Parts: sequence; C-alpha cells; structure tokens
Amino acid sequence: MVIDVVDKLMLKVLETLNEAQARWYIAREAIRIGRGGLKRMHEISGLSSPTIMKGMRELRQGKQLDVTERIRRPGGGRKRLEQSDPQFTHALNKLMDESAGGDPMSHLRWTNKSTTNIAEELTRQGHPSSDETVRRRLRELGYTMQASVKVKEGPSAVGRDKQFRYINAQVKKFLVRGEPVLSVDTKKKEQVGDFKNPGTMWRPKGKPLAVNTSDYPNLGSGPAIPYGAYDVNRNEGFVNVGMTHDTAEFAVESLRRWWRMVGRRHYNAVRALLLCADGGGSNGSRNRAWKFYLQRLSDELGIQLTVCHYPPGTSKWNKIEHRMFSFISMNWRGQPLVSYETVVNLIGATRTKTGLRVKAKLDTSTYKAGVKIPDEAMERLNIRLHQINPKWNYTISPRQVGHKN
Repeated sequence: MVIDVVDKLMLKVLETLNEAQARWYIAREAIRIGRGGLKRMHEISGLSSPTIMKGMRELRQGKQLDVTERIRRPGGGRKRLEQSDPQFTHALNKLMDESAGGDPMSHLRWTNKSTTNIAEELTRQGHPSSDETVRRRLRELGYTMQASVKVKEGPSAVGRDKQFRYINAQVKKFLVRGEPVLSVDTKKKEQVGDFKNPGTMWRPKGKPLAVNTSDYPNLGSGPAIPYGAYDVNRNEGFVNVGMTHDTAEFAVESLRRWWRMVGRRHYNAVRALLLCADGGGSNGSRNRAWKFYLQRLSDELGIQLTVCHYPPGTSKWNKIEHRMFSFISMNWRGQPLVSYETVVNLIGATRTKTGLRVKAKLDTSTYKAGVKIPDEAMERLNIRLHQINPKWNYTISPRQVGHKN
C-alpha cells in the first residue's frame, strides 16, 4: 500500500491525539471513505479493526466523546513484539534477504511469500508472530507489494550499438532522398470470438459486456494475425490481418498489399525502399523464406529493397511498436474481438493526436507453415550484404527490369 501526502498528514494529527480521540478520528475517516475504508484506515493507522469498528459504531449511534474515559498512560498497554522479542526484526530481515536472494536453503524459496507463510516460518524459528504483525513490520521496514518489472534485456548482441547507429544513418539517408522507410512487424496474435479482451471501456453501470468464461480456441472463429507496416515519414500505417499462419510469405504479401493500397500513390517514382524489421519471426534475419519472397516482390515492383534488422532482444525499439501497435491496443482495450470485421474496423479506427492514420484489410488467403526454400533458389537471389553487420543488413535488387503494378 502506498501512503500519500494526505495519509502522512493524517498520521501527524494522529500522534497528537489520545486513544479515544484517535479511535473516533480514524473511525470518521473510515466512514467517509465508505467501502474499503475500514481496511485502509487499519493499514494506515495501525489501529486494530475492532477498535476502528467500535469508533464507527459510536459515531453512528450519535454518542458523545467521553472525556472521563480511562486513558492509558504513555507506554501503557501490550508491548510490541519487536520490543518483547528484540531478535524478531533481525530474523524477519534475514528471512526476507534469503528468499529474495534465492537462497536454496530458505524455507520460503519455493513458496508464496505471503505474510501468513512468513509468520509461520518465524514462529517455527522461535519468534511467534501473526500475519498482521509481519505485515505491519514489513511496511515499517520499507517493504511494499510490487509486481515484476521488465527491465533486463539480457546480454547485448555483439555489434548492437553499432547496428542502432547504422539503422539511424540509413533511415536519414532514405528520408532525405524522399524514399519510403517502413517499420514492419507482426502484432500479437488475437483469438476472434466472444473472449475477454484486457482493459476497460465505458459502459452503463452494472452492465458489462458478457463474454465466454473460457478462452478455448474452438469457441471462437480462429486467429487474427495483424502484420503491420508503419510509414515513418508520413505517420501512416497499414495492417494486413491474416487468418492462418504468420509466415514469411504472409509478411511479404502484407508489404505487397501496402504498396498497392497505399504506397504507390505516394512513392510511384521511387526506386528503393527501406524496411526496418525485427531480428526474428516471419521477417527474421535468418529466415530464408523472407529473403526468397522479398526477391519476388522486388522483381515484381522493380524496386530495390534494403532491410535493416534490429538486434535480438531489442524489438521494443522498432518504431511500429510504440508509434502504431500500442495505439491499436489502446483503441480496442476491453472490447471483445467478436469477428474479423470487428478486428479490421477497430484497427482502421485508430487515431492519435499526432495525426496517425491506419488502414486495415482482411487477408483470407491460406498460408502454409514450414515451407522450405531449396538452396538452388537461394543461390539465384540478387542480394548484396552490407559491410556493416552483414547478417542484419542487406539489399535485394530486381533480377530484371520490371514495371510497378
């Protein structure tokens, strides 16, 4: 529980009151808060729930504060456990250090670190305590309930920083020449049907949308696989929604659709295009089919395709993630994706204050997973590896002069 500025001021006032006054003060705040007020006031003040409930009952009955009520002298009452058991805090700290540090000998190593389990372990070690005492003392020691945070990226790939600088230089070069720069990737696969979608949406009070209690795929219509292309210069996006598998053929077909529906209207005269893609998945740097189908696209359009891959573990830096996909997720949060039409319409309705516009189309084609590209076909690719990080940077040129279509 986080204690804010108002709570801290309340604690300062509490220090100036005697027992009866403190009981009524905290009880009044609990009543004011309403639902959950008793629990919150108990956590903030440290007063027991029965004491607060007594004060709430007295206030509701209209009783007057009894100034003659016996007040314990300072220091009276039952001593805190850490006073009667001076080693309690040391044992608690040691136990928390062991479990947090992953000590294999800790009795809490493989259990839920609840205050109940911690209290039981302290009692086993000769420090009898309750879960409430443990909770109070942990708060006083600066512990809070926290979720895991994704910050560890793992070991950096060799040449990672150099690759970021190279991608940045390539993007600037293409943009100066007026050539398109596309950030491409596949968004998380979604199940289409009456399934719960994370997030909330405005609804009449007490009337939430009803969805299936289970998320079994057989209860829905199938998967929705959004492959996106984000135009960095124009702040425009295109999403091709597949229905079968996220394959390299599907990824390249999505680029073909982008060109036909969006790209050629703005870039009909260009002879080169830059693709910034993740290092894995359907457009991965080691995916032979990705290069094979890109060669077909290059031959068909008569355009030179330069690809720069982000190093492993750095997909969050791909612009499409935070400039387009994140806003699509915000736009459909809490909204069940009951049909493919719903998916396409929600993606197409995505807008931002910075001017982002997104087009979306449903791709009903069937794409087979596990297609193998023979060595002979790979040898016929017209591909040039760049000198800097050649495994991540390459250019595929048309094998013959063609016409854009």
